[in-house]
Amino acid sequence: MGIKFDTEKGDHFFRSTLVQTLFYGVFSAWVLWARDNPPSSKARFDWQKAVHFLRVPVLTELFYQAANPAALAGLQLPEVLDWAGIVLNRIDRAAFFKAFQEHHAVQYFYEPFLEAFDPELRKELGVWYTPREVVAYMVERVDRVLREELNLADGLADPNVYVLDPCCGTGSYLIEVLDRIHRTLKDKGDDALTAQEIKRAAIERVFGFEILPAPFVVSHLQIGLLLQSLKAPFSEKNNERAGVFLTNALTGWEPPDPTKKQLLLAFPELQHEREAAEQVKQAKPILVILGNPPYNGYAGVAVSEERDLSEAYRTTKRVPRPQGQGLNDLYVRFYRMAERRIVEKTGKGIVCFISNYSWLDGLSFTGMRECYLERFDRIWIDCLNGDKYKTGKLTPQGEPDPSIFSTEFNREGIQVGTAIGLMVRRAKSRAAQEVSFRNLWGRGKRAQLLEEAEHTSAPDYETVAPELGLGLSFRPGSLASGYLSWPLLPQLFPVSFPGVKTSRDDVVVDIDKERLVSRMKQYFDPELSDADLRQIAPSAVTNGAGFDAKKTRRYLLERGFKPECVVPYCYRPFDRRWLYWEPDTKLLDRKREEYFPHVFDGNVWLAAVQQNRKNFDPPVVSRHLCSLHVIERGANLFPASLGLAAHKSAHANISHAASKCLELAKDGDSPALLFHHLVSVLYSAAYRRENASALRQDWPRIPLPDTKDLLLHSAELGRKIADLLDTENPVPHVTSGTIRKELKPIGVISREGSGQLDPGAGDLDVTAGWGHSGKDGAVMPGKGKTAARDYSPAERDAIVAGASELGLAAKDATALLGESTLDIYLNGIAFWKNIPLRVWEYTIGGYQVIKKWLSYREQSILGRGLKMEEAKYVSEMSRRIAAIILMEPALDANYEAVKKSTYKWPG
Repeated sequence: MGIKFDTEKGDHFFRSTLVQTLFYGVFSAWVLWARDNPPSSKARFDWQKAVHFLRVPVLTELFYQAANPAALAGLQLPEVLDWAGIVLNRIDRAAFFKAFQEHHAVQYFYEPFLEAFDPELRKELGVWYTPREVVAYMVERVDRVLREELNLADGLADPNVYVLDPCCGTGSYLIEVLDRIHRTLKDKGDDALTAQEIKRAAIERVFGFEILPAPFVVSHLQIGLLLQSLKAPFSEKNNERAGVFLTNALTGWEPPDPTKKQLLLAFPELQHEREAAEQVKQAKPILVILGNPPYNGYAGVAVSEERDLSEAYRTTKRVPRPQGQGLNDLYVRFYRMAERRIVEKTGKGIVCFISNYSWLDGLSFTGMRECYLERFDRIWIDCLNGDKYKTGKLTPQGEPDPSIFSTEFNREGIQVGTAIGLMVRRAKSRAAQEVSFRNLWGRGKRAQLLEEAEHTSAPDYETVAPELGLGLSFRPGSLASGYLSWPLLPQLFPVSFPGVKTSRDDVVVDIDKERLVSRMKQYFDPELSDADLRQIAPSAVTNGAGFDAKKTRRYLLERGFKPECVVPYCYRPFDRRWLYWEPDTKLLDRKREEYFPHVFDGNVWLAAVQQNRKNFDPPVVSRHLCSLHVIERGANLFPASLGLAAHKSAHANISHAASKCLELAKDGDSPALLFHHLVSVLYSAAYRRENASALRQDWPRIPLPDTKDLLLHSAELGRKIADLLDTENPVPHVTSGTIRKELKPIGVISREGSGQLDPGAGDLDVTAGWGHSGKDGAVMPGKGKTAARDYSPAERDAIVAGASELGLAAKDATALLGESTLDIYLNGIAFWKNIPLRVWEYTIGGYQVIKKWLSYREQSILGRGLKMEEAKYVSEMSRRIAAIILMEPALDANYEAVKKSTYKWPG
């Protein structure tokens, strides 16, 4: 059998999968053989007789090919399988089966096996076993809903209930379903035919599809072991086998077009397997579809039938059309397949999946949610959280919130949050008007699910009425009265630009202007070879997506260095750097030539994103060119003005409807008033808190004041915020002149045990572990060194005195800044003294501002210690943030006033 692949990746996948399948085939055959050959028999296991125990034709053929030296020439499989057989014959079978009596246990061998055998492929395929607590809970919920919503008193044990796990993996859901049927039959009165009823269910109405051969083998092993333990093994004489088929679950649901030629598979056994699977897909009245669909696209082939699945949710009736790429996620196709099978084929039934939870409120999934509300009677969501990006895997109280998939073999679990979605459609269906939702948090959520499964207790859900204006989000949330009538940010400032994307920061970005200019001159030096340049900036001579390193440098050497292209660059919040803005090539990556001309003295920009990955943060306000990642999700930059000031053609970037509102100001600077009013609202903690659910979904909506006085007052507050965010210019009494009493003790650069610091002696080197280099040179944050403590009497007195001058109660000022403070260390001796807790934790654009700044200044990354002005900059940054925080009461009062007197936005 000659097998060739066009790519190294395809060849690796084939070889790895083949070895996995054979290994688990041998292992499965050994387990089944061992049950008939007790240790006392002294019998020896022979892997070449595995075909007698593996009753699935496609596996039988595979082992025949493996045993035939000419069939899979060059792979040396018989020798490897001989080794496996020797190892299995050395196992103390009595001890092994004492440890693994339960049929659940063996399936979990697959994950650690693949981690040891091929960890790269394991990660690429997303092979995570579903924890038994989750499986037990989902199966129990399905059984309960069958009884209560579809009036099937025996639930899964009802002989008319056909069940499918379309991505069954190692068979955990199938085993749990069969076990649930067994328990129901025992409760009804166990008799001598119970085991045969379980076997009949395993053959005729509990089905699994799997596209990967190795877990397919394991699932057959599990079901075989279960039936053996019940004394009702499959009959070799009658060619009995489990209803688990090697197939792509996303295709083959419709009869083949007789006018088109069907692809003939390599072996008759594979052809038989496909035909048996298609018989299930096209003829069985599937009532329950459940499981854990894959999260990535590697296991799915983009044939036309699959493309139709991913396209189905792109059209909408009432909600905005989907945005972004979320519908390309593989799990969405499984949801669509299941929804269509239940709704359009059987006409009633249940879909229950655990998956990525992005579909609950993401902008990509508006059509998906609209469809489910129309086509199902009831929807329940168990949100399992555990998201690295949105919550940092922390509960709302700051406690650890691991992924539900965390195991001893993979403590991280998966990185995105997950949710269990359960939907039921009755025969006489009525569109769902609401969603039942609950959050599960923390380390105890798996135990909670198991407790609820074992005691069949009804979870406590809250009711969510999805709002059309929020894209029918399935998550709970509150809104200010009138929020949905306020204009969206782009309706006020219609023109925006994506930020500059730099993929070669080691070449074109630097904290030091002089160092950047020196490096760029080296890049433009024809006497410097590519090999020399590689030592200076490796990415300069490394090809990337759409970037030909040699061709680019050849062109630029002819053109020459442009000093005017060295420009200030807002890299992260409070982190101004220098950029070589290369106009002619892809040296940056995405230079945004349409954006660059609008960056001029006097213009100001607001960075925002349509959907925040985490909770909505105050926006970045900058006067400089901004990075795409000045917001962690990717920023759009909204300018106050457009055009080139040098040509005297600058004009306000405001919509016609917004300009009508501004006529009330009768002020020549009214566009700037609107911009700064926007800043004041977005920096109101009350605004962000009250509208949190909406701010996760779409661009922020902004209430406009309907009086001149309100607009002027709001804009003045916003201007103060913008000044505090503008690190290039001093702010009187915050960073210059006589510093305010409550700010003066904040962030004081200090030495352990008192005394003076000497930058020349390395006293300002950042070595406390705030950052380290990750993959491809990306800077990853570190834990660093902090010392939490109470305020000293002098520090507390300063807050009290400052609060009085601000018109705040002392307790309110302390609550705003934080009830405790921290000393933040550069190294073993130097630290910034007294950075209040809320100042330290303050985030802008999804970044913890001070900690993010420090991560890039770790000496091993920066290549030098801090300069004195940089150490003092952290003091200034801390005071600026503290001043912003202390403005929150005034900002909140302004927001409340605008809400009470809001301009009526047209339409």
